[in-house]
Amino acid sequence: MENAIQTEGLTKRYRNQNGSAAVGDVNLEIGNGQLFGLVGPDGAGKTTMLRILSTVLEQSEGTATVAGFDVKRNPEKIRTRVGYMPQNFSLYPDLNVLENLEFFANIHAVSDERRKERILEMLQFTRLDNFKNRRSRNLSGGMKKKLALACALIHEPDILLLDEPSTGVDPVSRRELWDILSNVVQQGVTVMVSTPYMDEAERCEQVGILHQGKLLKVGTPAELSSDLPFEIVEVKARPRKKMREIVQHTENIAGWRPVGDRLRISTPSPDKVIRNLKSAFRKQKLEVKLLRKTRPSMEDVFIHLLSNGWSEV
Repeated sequence: MENAIQTEGLTKRYRNQNGSAAVGDVNLEIGNGQLFGLVGPDGAGKTTMLRILSTVLEQSEGTATVAGFDVKRNPEKIRTRVGYMPQNFSLYPDLNVLENLEFFANIHAVSDERRKERILEMLQFTRLDNFKNRRSRNLSGGMKKKLALACALIHEPDILLLDEPSTGVDPVSRRELWDILSNVVQQGVTVMVSTPYMDEAERCEQVGILHQGKLLKVGTPAELSSDLPFEIVEVKARPRKKMREIVQHTENIAGWRPVGDRLRISTPSPDKVIRNLKSAFRKQKLEVKLLRKTRPSMEDVFIHLLSNGWSEV
């Protein structure tokens, strides 16, 4: 079966970049019905990638096909099959929720006989049916995002491209948005979503990590975590300053980083490190709150691949 999205050597250079690429030589395959997360920091090239795939922007080199069509040769055919939600989605502030949905249904040429039914579906799907008469400028941040998502889905696309849809919304709205996305995928829609949040990356079936325009690695969250050349030990002890000093001078530790009031330690020998830390803490009479092996997270993967953020010792 043909992939929903496929790129080969995809590259985009801007004139003011002195030859460096915003996206450089990206090879990617996303199967039909997948929830794919494109993860990377600000400036990694995520927005550029999505703009090329949505036919808003032309690549400099390489090829990309979306829903089986080439983005350069068949942009109009792609636009009928793709829903695209940019970071700053342009809702019309003077229009209410219902009027915004009607406007985007018109833009996407949703048939008269299907339009009314589809708008009602989207209102119920995004839980905005009780707010259909509220002007979009008066919506909360989370409601605006859900309305923008509904507008991107109004024409029943096969593929949904979302650029950081949950940025700037509260935790409850973030969870609601991801619940909606899970339901979209269950309906057979392919979803490609960019995000800087590692907890969101763990919700995806496949994850691609993008940095400085380069696709560093692609795989399931479990595969990416299992490929780490170390395990993780979590430690919390008081006083904190002394805890850090002991960790810095403990053997077999590849690196560590603070997370809240604890440290996450990367080590190829977790059992040995735990024994050594226990002994050192006991001698120094530290109050140990936590000392255990723990599951590697997508944040551990991300930091390792970007090769910074860990305190090397």
